Amino acid sequence: MTDAIDAKTLAKGPRQSMEIRICNDVDAPRWDQFVGRHAEASSYHRWNWKSVFENTFGWPAFYLLAETDNEVRGILPLLWQKSLFGSYLSSMPHLKGGGIVAEERNAELGLLSAAMEISRRVNAGYLELRHSTDRGLPLVSRSDKVSAVLAVAPDPESLLRQLGKKTRNLVRKSSTFGMTAEFGGSELLENFYTVYSRNMRDLGSPVYSRQFFVEILSAFPKDTYICIVRLQAETVAAAFLVGFRETLEVAWASSHRKYLALKPNMFLYWKLLCFAAERQYRWFDFGRSSAGSGTYDFKMQWGAQPAVLHWDYWFPDGKTPPIIRNSRMQFASRLWQCLPLAFTNVVGPRLIKLIPGI
Repeated sequence: MTDAIDAKTLAKGPRQSMEIRICNDVDAPRWDQFVGRHAEASSYHRWNWKSVFENTFGWPAFYLLAETDNEVRGILPLLWQKSLFGSYLSSMPHLKGGGIVAEERNAELGLLSAAMEISRRVNAGYLELRHSTDRGLPLVSRSDKVSAVLAVAPDPESLLRQLGKKTRNLVRKSSTFGMTAEFGGSELLENFYTVYSRNMRDLGSPVYSRQFFVEILSAFPKDTYICIVRLQAETVAAAFLVGFRETLEVAWASSHRKYLALKPNMFLYWKLLCFAAERQYRWFDFGRSSAGSGTYDFKMQWGAQPAVLHWDYWFPDGKTPPIIRNSRMQFASRLWQCLPLAFTNVVGPRLIKLIPGI
């Protein structure tokens, strides 16, 4: 496969012809400089996610860069997933976002054209671009996933006042059971993973490997945090956080079902909000969820503002968007819930590599 894709026919205006090419590690500083200065770039566009997925899943990456006169005009990170159901190109699988970031329309269309060409070359079943807004691209779009973001008040007293009465009461009640919260990094990974892996089994979903989280911590050491909630010596809830610019996102969070009567999720998220305020983040991102789900309702009670995510698809053969859940998958999910935790912790990380990233 050649590393340069012609986009001359898409270039307009006084600039020289635009080149779309696949990056290598030499391009990493220029890539991240572009991400750092572009308002629409997200955490998921940072270069080091490339090594996270390559090292954890073994998926090849195609990081596309559009440039004119040696000036970066746009980027598109792509991962080639090879699953039980075929292969797919995605930006970015298993994460909330990704997609094209460009300075102008012709760069955006050039990157899309290059991604389509790579999809054809690798015989991908579809191309998926996870955008946060409607880009008006000639693609099939899904809009069932919703982001939830809350403005962070500067101190705990102000945070508490901005909550609704019912949520305030639940937070106060959760603080009466003797739970404590601790923030840290890799030293808390085992505590996080113990709660997270059990919760994923109970939900009927394969679990990520520990290595996935090790890679993220290594790739973004200054921007990743783990919070664990303890009741005496036992970890009852935990969260994995990723910061970027002025936003702190809960990328993964779980609690132990045995202790749900103590409202560990309320206690956990209250402590996360206080941590965000302490670290002077302006925005708290609850992550994505499906509109109308229980998870969505939980996030809305904190006063978070919903925003529809636009996941765009292109199909070389003209098919409709992939079916995310069907009767067979629901049966497999129910079966997974019944399996021993020791089994799901071993098999889950191997299986999740073979399922299209959700």
